[in-house]
Amino acid sequence: MRLLSAIVGLVILGLVSPVLAIDQEAAFEDPEMQARYQRVIHNIRCLTCQNQSIKDSNSPLAHDLRREVREQMAHGASDEEIFAFMQARYGDFALYKPPVNAKTIALWASPFVLMVIGLFMLMRTLQRRTSMDVTIDGD
Repeated sequence: MRLLSAIVGLVILGLVSPVLAIDQEAAFEDPEMQARYQRVIHNIRCLTCQNQSIKDSNSPLAHDLRREVREQMAHGASDEEIFAFMQARYGDFALYKPPVNAKTIALWASPFVLMVIGLFMLMRTLQRRTSMDVTIDGD
């Protein structure tokens, strides 16, 4: 009886698992093209989920973006062209690896600048306190 239950469970799981797949589009016939497609959609951020790639997201926007990537690849667009399209349309946030420019440098450098300013202020405060004359009024 247990064996029969296990077999029925595996059959049901086998029938349900394709339904649970996020990207339900047909795979490219070329395995290299399919691997490239997987790599590209892994590097584009889902704008609704924000912490998932469009590869891992099940949102309608992610589905549309995967379809767009698939169409661009079918028309011969390179990875860089696809990333440039996504960046132009949705901004730097759409890419997991945004380009290095003035905005991204400021974003990455600002915590260090603030930390240096904070340490400088702490050192000045401590120097002032140690240089103060301490007088004790005695009887």
